[in-house]
Amino acid sequence: MAWYLENVYERNKESPYTFYLPSLHVLEKLKAGDLVKLIFAAEEVAEDGFHAERMWVEIIQMNGETFIGKLENQPCRLPLEAGTEMSFGVENICDTEYEDPAASDWDIYFDTKVIVSRDVLEKGEFNFMLRDDPAEEMDSGWSILSGYEEDEFLSDPENFQVLSIGVILNIDDSILVFIEEPPLCAYERDDRGDFYQIEDYNWDSYLSK
Repeated sequence: MAWYLENVYERNKESPYTFYLPSLHVLEKLKAGDLVKLIFAAEEVAEDGFHAERMWVEIIQMNGETFIGKLENQPCRLPLEAGTEMSFGVENICDTEYEDPAASDWDIYFDTKVIVSRDVLEKGEFNFMLRDDPAEEMDSGWSILSGYEEDEFLSDPENFQVLSIGVILNIDDSILVFIEEPPLCAYERDDRGDFYQIEDYNWDSYLSK
């Protein structure tokens, strides 16, 4: 099984609100003897969905942003052995042993929960969202819909998931400008692709369901 080291900057471009990157504050601290975590990815996705393993590597040598390290973990699936030496770059480092003061900036994207229609995840788009009063701690009150759902679909709770808001922001982060608006509010995407607030949304009908 052929493998490669993933470029974490490319992964972050794909999922900027859910894929954590170590800050320069911790990367500049790195020295020989430190452990860093790399993503070892298989060239082909296995039938059972296996794609990658995150494993610790001890830094042996460093030259600027280029490193030589020794694998500390024993892979579960990949054809590697603990102790294998390899070269890698700063672009392959997804985590370090150091406490990262910038890590807390990501908390809101992971901890804030929204209700998401399965159709949103299948289509990779959303065109309607509303905010009800939160039901519990960490519940933002937001519900995210594609806008194509039929009544039968909406009536089945199995068609909805509770996800971190970062997943939705990865699709479209233009909603950041109003995500803190208090309940009750509803927004819809217009023909230009921009969201606008629905001033006359029928909350009486919605809350009576």
